[in-house]
Amino acid sequence: MNRLRVAIDGPAGAGKSTVARRVADALGLLYVDSGAMYRAVTWWVLERGIDPDDEEALSKLADEIRLELRRDGLSVRVWVNGRDVTPMLRSPQVNRAVSAVAKVPAVRRRMTELQKEWAARGGVVMDGRDIGTAVMPDAEVKVYLTASLAERTRRRMEDLQQRGHCVSAEEVRTELAERDLADAHRAVSPLVRAPDAHLIDTTGRDVESVVAEILALCRPFLSEEAWPGG
Repeated sequence: MNRLRVAIDGPAGAGKSTVARRVADALGLLYVDSGAMYRAVTWWVLERGIDPDDEEALSKLADEIRLELRRDGLSVRVWVNGRDVTPMLRSPQVNRAVSAVAKVPAVRRRMTELQKEWAARGGVVMDGRDIGTAVMPDAEVKVYLTASLAERTRRRMEDLQQRGHCVSAEEVRTELAERDLADAHRAVSPLVRAPDAHLIDTTGRDVESVVAEILALCRPFLSEEAWPGG
């Protein structure tokens, strides 16, 4: 059984989810989108009408929320209190509020516990912002994906438009810049590159080339049978 653990971190819009999913598919590993978990909590916060800046209310909610990761092939769907919320996690409303929710220590503690449970099983590709530093610090392969703000804005715009959301480039650019700042300066598990993480700039690169580079990093840890086409 392939128990390789791959941690992929980086800022919003760097291509983490797309790349991580492709790597997981190629290697037959489980893909876990840790950001989707924070988005699920954020969706529930907004659904309940709670102020995303109300840390006391969010801390209480983190202890009460019933969040499940259910395997769906090589991916995971996110359920909140018995409801599949996966389709609602990329809305502009969630995008705007997720950093405020994710910085709350009680929320991060609860999500990290769940992520570590998946990581302990091995055979996983997990992406986020603190996977290589807080969730899987001993992962065999660590990658830090980045891209220019302009490139990340373009990608996020395309993603939102494909989902039927009408937003301006300036709105998306501002939102990403503010999230970069919030993620890098939060008190608990800030967005930083792990010292042993491979830095990959995806600006101007296609997904296939980035996936191929990460697969090459995984190659030394895989048997012939586990290697794609082996």
